Amino acid sequence: MRKIANFCEYFIICSGSSERQVESIARAIEDGFLEKKVKALNPSSKNNGLWSLLDYGDVIIHIFYKETRQYYNLERLWIDAKRIRIPKD
Repeated sequence: MRKIANFCEYFIICSGSSERQVESIARAIEDGFLEKKVKALNPSSKNNGLWSLLDYGDVIIHIFYKETRQYYNLERLWIDAKRIRIPKD
């Protein structure tokens, strides 16, 4: 992202298949960062399980409910950014 936006190094975009799953993913990420003693720059922004935004400075994480992800389509907005796919294990 740094080559096209000066505010972060990486965007992570993922989605859940239910509002509860979106909230659980966000909570798990926050807990993982806290275990490593890494605090978010801003309190997490949560939109009723439709979209959670976690800002860790160089890494900004978007967790969407699947229909909300399709609606906002951040991948299209940041089309010029290099994509790094994380394999499903």
